[in-house]
Amino acid sequence: MLKGLWRRRVKLIEADLVKELRRTESLDENLMRAMEYSLMAGGKRLRPVLLMAAADTINGAGEKFITVADALEMIHTYSLIHDDLPAMDNDDYRRGKLTNHKVFGEATAILAGDALLTLAFEVVLRQKDVAPEILLAVLHEISSAAGMAGMVGGQAIDLRSEGVRIDLATLKRMHLGKTGALFKAAIRSGALLAQAPAEKLDALTHYAEAFGLAFQITDDILDVTGNAAVLGKPTGSDEKNHKSTYVSLTSLNEAERLAAEAVDDALNALKVFGSEADFLRELVQYLVARQR
Repeated sequence: MLKGLWRRRVKLIEADLVKELRRTESLDENLMRAMEYSLMAGGKRLRPVLLMAAADTINGAGEKFITVADALEMIHTYSLIHDDLPAMDNDDYRRGKLTNHKVFGEATAILAGDALLTLAFEVVLRQKDVAPEILLAVLHEISSAAGMAGMVGGQAIDLRSEGVRIDLATLKRMHLGKTGALFKAAIRSGALLAQAPAEKLDALTHYAEAFGLAFQITDDILDVTGNAAVLGKPTGSDEKNHKSTYVSLTSLNEAERLAAEAVDDALNALKVFGSEADFLRELVQYLVARQR
C-alpha cells in the first residue's frame, strides 16, 4: 500500500504544484524560473503526503486538502534553497542537481526562497471548502513551524553550533525546530482540516513528534553510511561542517537504537486508530530502512 499510494499522490502533488505556482504572475521571469527549478526538482514530497495521510486517518479525504499540502512543499523548498547557500551549509548539489545558487546566483536564489515562502501563505488561502476558523488555525500551525519557534529558530541553533560540541538536549531542540516542526505542522494541519476530535489530534501530534525524531536520526546515520549517488547530495557534510549529530554525540549503533525507539514511540501513538492509519504505520517503519 505504502509505495503505490505514495507514488500516486506525488504525481497529484507535482501536477498541482505547477498549477499553483503559475497562477501567480511574477514581475520577473528569471525569478519564476528559479522558483520552479527547485520546486520541481523532485524529492519525496513527504510533508504534503503526510498532511494527506493525517487527514485520511480522520475522514479519508486527504486529497481534498492538496492546496494546503502544496503550500507546505513550497515552504520546504524555500528552506532547502536557503540551507544550501554559502552562508549556510554551502552545498553544491540537492536531489542530484546543482543547487539553486549554483545555477541562478546567490541573490536570485535568496529571492526565489523568499518568494516561495510568501507564496505559500497565499496558496493556503486558496484552499476551498474549509471553514475560515479552521483555515486560520492551520495558518497558525504553519507560520509557527516556519518561523523562529520552528525552522528558522532551529537553523539559528545549527549555525551557532558549528564547530562546537553541543549536548543531546540542544541537538534535539535544534532538530525539533529545523526538521521536526514542519512535519508536525503537516500532520496537525491535516488533522485540523479533517476536523479531528481532540483525542485523535493528540495522538497524531505525538506521532508527528516521534516521526520527526526518527527522520532526523536516520538522516544523521545516512550522512555517514549513505551513498551520495542514491541520496542525491554529498555525504559527510556534517563532519565537513563540524556539526554535532546523533552519530557524533553517541555512536552509530546508539543512533540506530534511538531511531528504532522513536519508531516504536510513533507506532504506539497510533493505537487509537485502526486500519485507517496503516499508511502512517508503514511510513515510519520504512523511514529507518530508507537509503535516501
